[in-house]
Amino acid sequence: MKRGVGFWKAHIAAINREGVATSVYAKRHALAVKSLYRWQHKLNDAANATAVANHGGAFVALRVAATEPVIRQVPTGCTLILGSGLRLEMATLPAPEWLAVLGRATQGER
Repeated sequence: MKRGVGFWKAHIAAINREGVATSVYAKRHALAVKSLYRWQHKLNDAANATAVANHGGAFVALRVAATEPVIRQVPTGCTLILGSGLRLEMATLPAPEWLAVLGRATQGER
């Protein structure tokens, strides 16, 4: 049985929402883990291409609140300070997608 984009989008969204490992989700829903990974990759590529087209590849809006990680550009690179006090020193500002993943991963952290 061939499953469409909508079917896989719903499952990928559920994995992101639940914050579980893809392999765990696949087992729970009797899905092929390889198919989930392939569709994650395919849908991420499509989303990235859309973001670049919509934003010209330049900037993506980022909202920073007092309780969220703070980003500060310094002459020698970039410093990212998380709410827990963890400080990350980087040579360059990371990709917006990486920052979004980091933000989701540290949401519950205080």
